[in-house]
Amino acid sequence: MAPSQKPSFLSVITLAALWLMTPVAWAAEITSDLAAADRWIFQPPSSPVLPCVKNQSWSQGPIDRFILRRLEATHLAPAPQTDRRTLIRRATFDLTGLPPTRAEVQDFVTDKSIHAFEKVVDRLLASPHYGERWGRHWLDVVRYADSNGLDENVAQANAWRYRDYVIGALNHDKPFDQFVREQIAGDLLPGDDPAIRNERLTATGFLVLGPKVLAEVDETKMEMDIVDEQIDTIGKAFLGLTLGCARCHDHKFDPITTEDYYALAGILKSTHTMDSFTKVARWHENTLHDPEHRAALVKHEAAVASQQATIDELLGSATDVLKRQLGAEASLPAKPEESFPAEIRQQLKELRAELTVLKKSVPVEPSAMGVQDGKAVEAAVHHRGSHLTLGKKVPRRIPTVFIHANTTEIAVESSGRLDLANWLTSADNPLSARVIVNRVWRWHFGRGLVGTPDNFGIMGAAPTHPELLDWLALDFMQEGWSLKRLHRQIMLSATYQMNSEANAEAADRDPQNQTYWRFNIHRLEAEELRDALLSVSGQLNESMGGPSLKIKNREFVFNHTSKDETQYDSKRRSVYLPVIRNHLHDSFTLFDYNDASTSNGDRNTSTVASQALYLMNSPFLVEASQHLADRVLAETVNVNSYRVNWLYETTLGRSATGEEVSRLLEYLERFEHSAEDQPQKISRSLAWQALCQTVLMSSEFIYVR
Repeated sequence: MAPSQKPSFLSVITLAALWLMTPVAWAAEITSDLAAADRWIFQPPSSPVLPCVKNQSWSQGPIDRFILRRLEATHLAPAPQTDRRTLIRRATFDLTGLPPTRAEVQDFVTDKSIHAFEKVVDRLLASPHYGERWGRHWLDVVRYADSNGLDENVAQANAWRYRDYVIGALNHDKPFDQFVREQIAGDLLPGDDPAIRNERLTATGFLVLGPKVLAEVDETKMEMDIVDEQIDTIGKAFLGLTLGCARCHDHKFDPITTEDYYALAGILKSTHTMDSFTKVARWHENTLHDPEHRAALVKHEAAVASQQATIDELLGSATDVLKRQLGAEASLPAKPEESFPAEIRQQLKELRAELTVLKKSVPVEPSAMGVQDGKAVEAAVHHRGSHLTLGKKVPRRIPTVFIHANTTEIAVESSGRLDLANWLTSADNPLSARVIVNRVWRWHFGRGLVGTPDNFGIMGAAPTHPELLDWLALDFMQEGWSLKRLHRQIMLSATYQMNSEANAEAADRDPQNQTYWRFNIHRLEAEELRDALLSVSGQLNESMGGPSLKIKNREFVFNHTSKDETQYDSKRRSVYLPVIRNHLHDSFTLFDYNDASTSNGDRNTSTVASQALYLMNSPFLVEASQHLADRVLAETVNVNSYRVNWLYETTLGRSATGEEVSRLLEYLERFEHSAEDQPQKISRSLAWQALCQTVLMSSEFIYVR
C-alpha cells in the first residue's frame, strides 16, 4: 500500500478480527521481542557514577547533579532558589497537608542559620500530621474505602484499623520493606508480642480492602474475581506492572504470561480472604488481642450472672411465700408465677427484660479486615479467563521474567505469601524500590521520574532521569528503606527549593518541565483544601485515629434510592472522613479525589467551573469564612490594617502589600457604608466574612508555589 493510500474499511475490519481471534499468538509475538535483557525495568538497578557538572556551586548533593547534567545538556539553567515564605508553605503542605502557622513562618524567616530549612524539614517529619498526609497517599495506592461498593454497598466498619496502621507505620518510619512484608504476609511473620501481632494482622487488610460483588451467584467466579483484583493491586502497588492483563491471555506488551498470572493466583487462592461466598458473601476479619475487651467480657458475664441471681432470688422468695399461703399439704400450681402478687409479677417482667437486653450487649471482640493462610493449592490456567474452561495447573511462583538461579522457590506446604513478600522486598526484585522512590518523587514534584507511577511497563512512560531513579533506589535500599530519610534527601536538594517563576526560553524548550528547570505550581488536593480551610478558620479537630462510620460492620450504608447512612459533619482531618464507594463527599468528587475502586498513585488535577461555583456558594466555605472573620475580629489590636495583615499571614503565609491593604480598607469602608440599615456589629461581621471568603477562594490560597 502506498504511503498516501488509506486502508479500506473492509481491510480495517479484517485486521481487527484477526487480532481479536488470535490474542495469545499476537501477545507471544510481542513478548518475544521484549526479552528481559532488553527491558531496563527487569534488570537490577545499576550503580551510576555521579555526573560531572559545570555549575558545581548550585548542587547540594547527588540529586542535583543528575538534574543539572540534564539541564546543562539542553542548555537550560535551573530557576533561582525560592523565597523563605514560599518554601515553608510548600514544605508544610507537602509533608503535613496543612498550612504553616504565622509563628512557624516567622521563626523560619528570622532564622539565619545555614541549617534553618533542615530544621523545618525535621520538625515536619516528626509531626503526627506527617503520617496523616503521607498515609493518605498510600491509601490511594491500596484502594482504601470504608464501604464495599458495587452491588452490596455494606460497611467495612473495621477498615479504619488498617488506615490507622498505615498512619502509625509512616509516623514511626517503619522500614518500607517491612511495611510491604506485613501487608502481604503479616499473619505469617514470627513474633509473640501481642501488640506487634495485632499490627501485622491488621496490615493484611491490604489484601481485603478491594470492592467485591458480594451477591455473585457463581461462587467460583466470585473467588477468582477477588483473586484477580488482588493480583492487579499487588502488581501496580509494588511492581508498577499491570499483571491483571494476563488473566485471559499472555500480556500483550510486557513479558508476563498467562501461566505467570495463574502461578500468582495459586498463592492468593491458597489464602483465606473470604469466610463465605454465599450471598451476601462475607470477607474475613482477624481477631485482635485486646486486654480491655477481655476485662469488659468478664465484667459483662458478671453482670449477667448478677442479674440472673437477682431474678432467681426474687422468684425463690415469692415461691416460698406462695407455699406458705397454700399450706404444707398443697402442691404448687402448674404455673406458680400466675399466683404471685401483681407487683412481684411486674418486677420479674422488668428484671427479665433487662436481662435480655444485657445478654445482647456482649462486648464486641475487636477484629480487623485481613487474611490468613488457607489450604495450599495450585491454580489451573483459565482459558480466556473463564473458570469454566480450565487448562493445566501451574505451580505457585513469581513471574518467570524475574526468576534466576538464586531465586527462592515457593514453599509447598503454605500459601507462598511470605515467600512472595520476601521476594518483593529483596535485592533480587528490580522494581519495588524503584517504584516507591518514584512514587515519593511524584508526590513531591507532581510528576514522577517515570510519569506513569503505576505502570513501568512498555506502555508506561520512559524515565526522564533513569540514572537518578536507579541511584535513589539503590541508596534507599542500602540505607534501610527509610522513607523519612528519602524525604530529607529530596527536600534539602536545590532542585526542590527552586522557585516556580516562568521562564519564556525554558518553557519554549521544555514546556512540560521534564528537565525540572523550575518547581511546578500545583493545586491543593481535595483533602488539603478542606483541612486548610478548617485549620485557618480555627475549626480543625486534630484528634487522631478511630472509627469513621457510626453504623455496625457489614450493615448497608448507601444506595442511590432509599439508603444513606453517610455522615460527613466531622471537623476532623479529611483522612478520617468515611470513604463510601459510590457516594464520596461532595468536595472530594469536585476536586479530583481518588477512585477508591482501584489502585491509583497518580491523581488527576482538573480545572472546571463547578469548582469555582463550590467555592463561591458552598455552606462549608461560608461557615469557614465566618469563623475566620470571627478570628480576625477577635484580635486584640483593633486596627483594620493590622487585621488585614493578620489575615494574609494566616491564610497565605505572607504580609499584605501596601496596595492590597489600601484596597481592602477601602472595600471594608464601602461595605459597611452600604449596610447602614444593619447594626454596626452585624455589618462589620458581614464585611469581614465576605473578605475572608474572597481570600480563601483566591488562587494564592488554593495553589502552592
